[in-house]
Amino acid sequence: MLDLVLLVVPVFGLVALGYFAALTGLIGERSNEGITAFLFVVGAPALLFKLITAAVFPETFPWGFWIAYYVGMGVVWLASMMLAATLFKTSHGDAVIAGLAAGQANTVLIGIPIILKAYGDQAGFPIAMLLAVNLPITMTVATLMLEGTRSASGGAVVRKLARGLTTHPLLIAMAAGVLAQVVGFRPSGPFGATLGMLADTTVPLSLFALGLSLKAYGVKADLPVALMISLLRLIVHPAIAYVVAAHVFALPPVWTGTVVLFAAMPAGINAYLFAARYGQGVGIASTSVALSTVLSVATTVLWLRVLGIG
Repeated sequence: MLDLVLLVVPVFGLVALGYFAALTGLIGERSNEGITAFLFVVGAPALLFKLITAAVFPETFPWGFWIAYYVGMGVVWLASMMLAATLFKTSHGDAVIAGLAAGQANTVLIGIPIILKAYGDQAGFPIAMLLAVNLPITMTVATLMLEGTRSASGGAVVRKLARGLTTHPLLIAMAAGVLAQVVGFRPSGPFGATLGMLADTTVPLSLFALGLSLKAYGVKADLPVALMISLLRLIVHPAIAYVVAAHVFALPPVWTGTVVLFAAMPAGINAYLFAARYGQGVGIASTSVALSTVLSVATTVLWLRVLGIG
């Protein structure tokens, strides 16, 4: 157990450091915006491109990997929406945000650091393959469901969605990485060194930025709904992923560990950004992000123990 705690302490310690820096005013909100912009436009794409170009592609792709993740995501997304609407009597728009918060894990800011620390670079390809599908699916579902609460035309929704997907830095980086694999390109020389330096900044900066974000968004309201979302997000989703990956499809340990840890991550910042953009469920999203991140310190240790990491 001590080994597991020591594994996650540096990760969440950087989150706490970012929160402390924002709390004391050492770093302001504008700095947080700049760091986050760097991570999503430069840092995280550089890391993904590096991981994909260095990965060894499997001869046969384990399709159960995607099934394990998305069966669980579908269950918690729908369950969160139904419980929010029936048990907590929220509006339709707030229920949509509750579903998004339960289904959208913080895969980039905290998922990648945790998994790489647990499994090393051999987890690079499974990480990239999950992100490659996860980004389009969650962005599409969330956009359609949230736009459905407004009077926007179908054509406008499709154009906005297509523009968002085709210009997303992470999707562009993953496509470039796969193309580099196909043509046999491996980053080397000055380009490889520069890429490596950028990639190396991503993990610590992501964790630090998450701490800054938690201070900026904070706990606003709707604590009972947020607790329900956190339990679905941190316990139910990874439990389903584990059963499907390990016992239904018997995936290799790295693939099982990657999908379970991704599923075990707290609610993502994107849930709050969507909520703020549409003016619906802002308190639900903000409190879910903060609460699930705090609780994930303990639940991450639990899932690492289940996976035999330590």
